[in-house]
Amino acid sequence: MDTYAADVAALVAALDLKGAVHVGHSTGGGEAAHYAARARPGTISKLILVGAVPPVMVKTSSNPGGLPIEVFDGFRKALAEDRSQFYLDIASGPFYGFNRAGAKVSQGLIQNWWRQGMVGSAKAHYDCIKAFSETDFTEDLKKIQVPTLVMHGTDDQVVPFADSAPLSAKLLVKGMLKAYDGYPHGMAATNADELNKDMLAFIRS
Repeated sequence: MDTYAADVAALVAALDLKGAVHVGHSTGGGEAAHYAARARPGTISKLILVGAVPPVMVKTSSNPGGLPIEVFDGFRKALAEDRSQFYLDIASGPFYGFNRAGAKVSQGLIQNWWRQGMVGSAKAHYDCIKAFSETDFTEDLKKIQVPTLVMHGTDDQVVPFADSAPLSAKLLVKGMLKAYDGYPHGMAATNADELNKDMLAFIRS
């Protein structure tokens, strides 16, 4: 996660950005939070976390509501054995909530998610599982001083709602929680119109 945040910092410096709004989804939400906690004053004005992994995903003695490490070991095993099928299974099922009764399934979304996965590095994806599941962002969240909108679906099967968004919002100095009833992890794609409207309203406020 340090590498992810350092990449963002290098890009911000290269572009000489001032007062930027950073939006991060899922693992990217952890990356955005990790960066925001370390950002140079004046470079960031607001932060939006969408279905984000903070505060911490894995179950520990200090995070009893987290997911067991066996869940993430299973991800690693499936990725190593047949990552092409793994990406299809995640996108076809829990990521977009397409495994729910009555879901409107989009083969285009499934295939695009698979495409994005297959053009990436298998080693990077394998290592990323540890980064997104085991990094504790608690102290990062406490340090963030800019207004932060935490958006999360209550039917998120990848980053369960109860152990993520409400806890993050409480840790943030200027946190605002927006829960979306029944929405999946990939709600930024399945419910883009509503989320984009809410993000723009927050940015303009």
